[in-house]
Amino acid sequence: MRIYLANVGANTSAEHSGLISPLFDDGTFEFLPIPEGDRNLDRYANTVHYRDLRSRSEPNRDLLRYVPERLWNAACHNDPEFETLTYGDTGKGRAANLNHMKIGDVLLFLARLVPRAAGKESGFYLVGGISVDSVAGNVTQPLTGQAAQRFARNAHVIRARCTGIWDGFWVFGGSSRSRRFERAVPVTREICEQAFKDKDGKPWNWSRQTETATIGSYTRTCRCMLDTSNPEQAMRTEKLRVWIARHTGDAGAELLEEVTE
Repeated sequence: MRIYLANVGANTSAEHSGLISPLFDDGTFEFLPIPEGDRNLDRYANTVHYRDLRSRSEPNRDLLRYVPERLWNAACHNDPEFETLTYGDTGKGRAANLNHMKIGDVLLFLARLVPRAAGKESGFYLVGGISVDSVAGNVTQPLTGQAAQRFARNAHVIRARCTGIWDGFWVFGGSSRSRRFERAVPVTREICEQAFKDKDGKPWNWSRQTETATIGSYTRTCRCMLDTSNPEQAMRTEKLRVWIARHTGDAGAELLEEVTE
């Protein structure tokens, strides 16, 4: 089993200004996706708009209190989507490594969350993940059959259906192990030093930036962070599994349980 890490959701870029994913005192959170890059999608009824998003803890409430008014009627890139458990990406640039993911691999989602408690700064947290059980790669034409049904709610598929542009994206479906965590898992220097290495297998360098900036720098590109066929990496994966179990308050650690089976 290989474990990949993808940085998702609203961040500190100018495009996302005023858009936040809030973290509450009990560890629960709301996840806010990024805006759709193609603003022409705003006019399509079958895209997901920010006004359509619903609170995890209060499904009858929307999330517009965490969204700047200029985006209320805008289409959002609702990916990952946690209803049918899919994720997609371009398969290019910083996402090119996803092309190597196979059934049985795990993709963890890292997001920047903003604490609602006064005086606390934003940070990175694991918000969920998928254990891959289906893949549609280099999609250059409309999906058919089971694939069309499996990925119907993925943002890349919705965009392609609206625009007619099937641009070679990749989409992944998750098994029953997959989930949105009920409580966010903090990604701190402590767990990063225990679980992760850089692309050359060396420890992360923490001396040049703040802790949050360092984590953001090393996770900007999606890549395989752990491969349990390597005994040393299997040990590091177990440390990550225990960390997730400690913080989620749910069955989130099941995503990595194959390590100990």
